[in-house]
Amino acid sequence: MPDTIKVLVADDMSNAAVEIMSKAGLTVDVNTSLPPAQLAEIIGGYHGLAVRSATKVTADILARASSLKIVGRAGVGVDNIDVKAATERKVLVINTPSGNAIAAGELALAFMFALARKIPQATASMKKGEWEKKKFAGIEITGKTLGVVGFGNIGRQVAERAVGLKMKVLAYDPLLAPGTAAPAGIELVAFDDLVAKSDFVTLHVPLTAQTKGLFGAATLGKMKKGAYLINCARGGIVDETALYEALKGGQLGGAALDVFEKEPCGPLPLFELDNVLASPHIGASTKEAQEKVAVELAEVFVDFLKSGRVRNAVNKV
Repeated sequence: MPDTIKVLVADDMSNAAVEIMSKAGLTVDVNTSLPPAQLAEIIGGYHGLAVRSATKVTADILARASSLKIVGRAGVGVDNIDVKAATERKVLVINTPSGNAIAAGELALAFMFALARKIPQATASMKKGEWEKKKFAGIEITGKTLGVVGFGNIGRQVAERAVGLKMKVLAYDPLLAPGTAAPAGIELVAFDDLVAKSDFVTLHVPLTAQTKGLFGAATLGKMKKGAYLINCARGGIVDETALYEALKGGQLGGAALDVFEKEPCGPLPLFELDNVLASPHIGASTKEAQEKVAVELAEVFVDFLKSGRVRNAVNKV
C-alpha cells in the first residue's frame, strides 16, 4: 500500500465511518450522488470505495479503478456491485451483514402486525372522519404459523421474536448444512412445506439467479388461501404481476412490501389494492442501524487497507 491510502465515500452514511477511517490514518473524501461518468473520472485515485445502495459499481466503473483494492457496501445486499467484475480485477467486495439485522427484522414484524390488524387502513379511514369498526376486524398473531424464508442474520431475528409472540415458526434456508439444529421453538422444513403451511410468509434471502422470481404464480398458488406475504429482502424475489393477481383473486389475504423490482418504483397496480402495504425500502432506516453499518464498514476498511485482514468478504481475490 502507498503511504497515503485514499477512500471515497460515495453514498450518504453516518459520519462515524469517516471518523473511524480518518483516525486510523486513511484519507477520506465524501462525495455523494456522483453521476456514473464523474465517478469513473475520479475513481482511479482511490484505494477504497464505500457505498450504500444508490451508487452502482459497474464493470465500467471498475475498469477505471486502477488503484482500487476494496469496495464496501454499508448494508447486506451487494446487487448494486458487479462482484464478478470486481473479482476479475482482484478487488475485494465486503458487506456489513449484522449491522441492520435488527432494524430489518423489526420492520418485517411491524408489517405482520399491520397486516393482521389493518392498522394503516383504519388510520386512513379515521383521518377521513369515518368510524368503521366492522370493516377493520382483523386476526390474532398468537397461534398462527410464520414461515421464514432465509435463516441468516435477519431471518433469525424475526424467527426468534416470533417464538416469543407464541407463533409456530417454520424456517427454510437452502444454505443450511444438513443436520443443522434450529433454536428452540423453530422448525426447519422444506420450502414447499413452509409455503403450504404458513399463515404469514416473510422473505429474508438475497436476490440471486436462484431466488429471482421465487415467489411467482406457481409458488403463490401453493400458499395457504388467505395467507399474507411480507418482503423486506430484495425486489425481484416476488413477481409483482403475479402477486397482484393472487391478491386481487383472493388467493392471498394481503401483502407488505418494502422492496420492489425497480426502485424508485413509482405508482404500481399493487398500490390500488386495499390489502397491500408498502414502504420505500426503509428496512435499514433506523438511527441505530445506520450507525452500526457505518462503524462496521469503517472497521473492515481499516483492517484490510492497513493490515490486510479480510472480514465480511463476499468474493475471493
